[in-house]
Amino acid sequence: MSFTGTPPGEQDPADQMLPPRSLILFGLQHVLVMAASPITAVFLVAQTLGFDTALTVSVISATFLVCGLGSILQSFGPQGFGARLPFIMVPGGAPIAIFLAIAVQADVQTAVGAVLLTAIFYFAALPVFRRLLRYFPPIVVGTMLLLVSVNLVRIYGGTITGRPGSENFADPLNVGLALATIAMTVLFAWGFTGTLRRISVMLGLVAGTALAAIFGQIDLSGVGNGPLIAVPQLFPFGMPKFDLIAALPLIVFSIISMAEATGQTIATAEIVGRREDARAIVPRTIRGDAVMSLVGGLFGTSLIITSGENVGIVRATNVKSRYVTATAGVILILIALLAPVSRLASALPGPVIGGTAVVVFAIIGVIGIDLLRRTDLREHGAMVTLASGLAMGMLPILVPGIYSQFPQWSQMIIGNGLAAGTITAAVVNAMFHHVRPVAEPSLQESN
Repeated sequence: MSFTGTPPGEQDPADQMLPPRSLILFGLQHVLVMAASPITAVFLVAQTLGFDTALTVSVISATFLVCGLGSILQSFGPQGFGARLPFIMVPGGAPIAIFLAIAVQADVQTAVGAVLLTAIFYFAALPVFRRLLRYFPPIVVGTMLLLVSVNLVRIYGGTITGRPGSENFADPLNVGLALATIAMTVLFAWGFTGTLRRISVMLGLVAGTALAAIFGQIDLSGVGNGPLIAVPQLFPFGMPKFDLIAALPLIVFSIISMAEATGQTIATAEIVGRREDARAIVPRTIRGDAVMSLVGGLFGTSLIITSGENVGIVRATNVKSRYVTATAGVILILIALLAPVSRLASALPGPVIGGTAVVVFAIIGVIGIDLLRRTDLREHGAMVTLASGLAMGMLPILVPGIYSQFPQWSQMIIGNGLAAGTITAAVVNAMFHHVRPVAEPSLQESN
């Protein structure tokens, strides 16, 4: 699979250097959209495991630092580590849940050891995974991106409504702030041109935050409290413990993560018009994920992986330069080192972040649809591939707990909508086009 889009002799859009002002503006937009992910991840871990304030701030700082370093690595891709594409790295949602499960069942040192073992497994599994890339044609990747979109919208919808059963669940003010943020983002994208249109997502987030401030929904009282400089600590929980059995759930997820990285790499390369073979570029993305997960484990974080969030930003803004995400990486490092900035980022209202995220994640679904439209869905095999992938993927996403009575090990795969849907689509597509590649009549022809 190769990418076309840039005529021979012309510079790839991903390699274009923008003026410093544009780099900072567009880089900041990436940071604002992804900031909720590391903050939410660390707060979830801290609340569950009972961290004190100092340790929580230290881990937040470390997470921003590793995300920043990872974004720079993926953007520049030295020595085959990183895709040389406009990528941002974040702590994945599923890895955080698995990290927490290991920490609760054993202890946090064992969870950190599982992260380090998984990072090493990435390198060991990559040569085998490279041979499987031909089983990820556009219909499989498009199915995956649709499931990513639906799953992320569902997850971040929770930042709008709050927890079901809580006192303020679905508070009309919070829902209204999210809808207002979405509306203003659309209005900015419609009414502005040039640079302002390209930062419409950031402008929508800023406008939504201002509106939240008017309604008294922002608490900045803690921003000025505490130290000025945050210095992330190596092994903040003590030396890690290595338990291969305890690490198995995270290792299993890493295979799913490789499949997600494949879809994100292909989608982003398509968007930016990168003319390169997928079999060469995908392993570089995965190596970058492996290195940064290893570094993250040293600082006490869960897996740090390439984000699907920024795929939607690149498509929405049409800003394709990898120097923008490298600049975002620098901003993330500054946030990591400046404690008040980290505290300010954590003060952003959840409904506004949720509204912004919903727009961006819906665009990921549009990218998936764009890939799917290149396949003749009237052809029997393609129709069954998409239908089965969506069926197996949507069930655990839209009906949480459907597999709760199944063995724990099986829930890691079939209970994860992205894993279940992607694997199903890949297997069914292989059945029709590799195991028994017989030409099937399309629905139109059969009628």
